[in-house]
Amino acid sequence: MRGGWHHWFGTFTGVAVLTAAMLPVAALVVCALAAARRSATGTAPAWVWRSALAEVGIVYGTVPWVWMTMLPGSRAGEVPGRVSLVPLVDLLAMDRGQVVGNLLVFAALGFFAPLRFAALASVGRVLALAVGCSALVETAQYVLQLDRVSSVDDVLLNAAGAGLAALASRRWWRTAAVTGSSAAMSPEWPTPIRRNR
Repeated sequence: MRGGWHHWFGTFTGVAVLTAAMLPVAALVVCALAAARRSATGTAPAWVWRSALAEVGIVYGTVPWVWMTMLPGSRAGEVPGRVSLVPLVDLLAMDRGQVVGNLLVFAALGFFAPLRFAALASVGRVLALAVGCSALVETAQYVLQLDRVSSVDDVLLNAAGAGLAALASRRWWRTAAVTGSSAAMSPEWPTPIRRNR
């Protein structure tokens, strides 16, 4: 492979290029998963497509970002893990790219999880999930001595990004809350009930 495995899997640029290149594959996986689920369960088409898209979206939109956060620094293994537990201190020193990147780490999780799992159809629950996932990443960075700073501000930004993404998908939560079994009894996905104002 041109440039070696490290070029593709060990650099931000390489991971970004691979992620873009895998988009058609992700689309094919969505189609295959939806077709298999439709054939096996007889569930309504709207639900199988929605669930397949949500599941693939969570993986495709989250794994590359988490992988990039786990890329080691130049002195990985040589220096002990560092922590920053005072909120907003690191945030003030971050450039725009770092802020945006941290917001996007769990954005896909926040957007798609409430569509797939009715139990997560709540901004509070999405925030709690994102905080837990981000804390695990920061802990791993510290334990593995990746020459990175495990910062509470990273956790706050990761959670904020997931929460904002969840709000962006909120209009579809009501339909996502219907179970697959109830969807199977209807040929089309039920239209959300509009309340009189």
